[in-house]
Order: sequence, then structure tokens, then C-alpha cells
Amino acid sequence: MEAMLAVAIGLLFGCGVYLMLRARTLPVILGLALISYAVNLFLFASGRLVINAPPIIHADIKHYTDPIPQALVLTAIVIGFGMTAYILTLALRGLSESGDDHIDMVEKAESTSSTQVKKRH
Repeated sequence: MEAMLAVAIGLLFGCGVYLMLRARTLPVILGLALISYAVNLFLFASGRLVINAPPIIHADIKHYTDPIPQALVLTAIVIGFGMTAYILTLALRGLSESGDDHIDMVEKAESTSSTQVKKRH
């Protein structure tokens, strides 16, 4: 079970990095979301993977799950949702302002200036 979870975390993180290296805004946002999911799974796994164990420490209970990573993951899910909504709003505003969702505006500015220089000559 731990190996399967490690592969899932690695796959989510790898896909997130790949999407973040794209030149469009939506894949970058999706990449950030995938990386945040991978981090959430990692935090959840750090609390010892025990099946059917309560997150309560009691003298009678021998096997328990650490409740701190569960609380951290719950908080990270809420913060990640807010961050994703904010970044989507910024991306939509940038799309409406520039008319393009390409991230690297330097290339567009350089190609525009080079065509203007060619028209002058």
C-alpha cells in the first residue's frame, strides 16, 4: 500500500511539474493544483498509514492514527481551493486584458517589435 501511494504521489508531482512548464495559463494552474494534491497526499501519509484506526490517543487503544497530518491536509485543501480560485480569476483577467493566455509576453513583444523594424526598412 505504501508503494502504491508513493507512486501516486510521484505521478501527481511529475504531471504537475510537466504542466507547470507549459506556456499557457490553464495548464500552469492545473499543474499547481496537481502539485498541491501530491503534497496533501504526502502530508496524509506522514501520519502513519493505519487502516481502521481512530485518530484518538487513549490508554486502551494500541493502534491509532496521528490526527495532526489530517488537520494539516484539511487546512491545505481549503487554502488550495482559495488559491486556485484566485489564480483562475487572475488568469481570466489577464486573458481579457491581453487577449491571449500565453504566459511569456516577452516573446510576443519581441516578435511585434521585430516586425515593426522590418516594416520601417
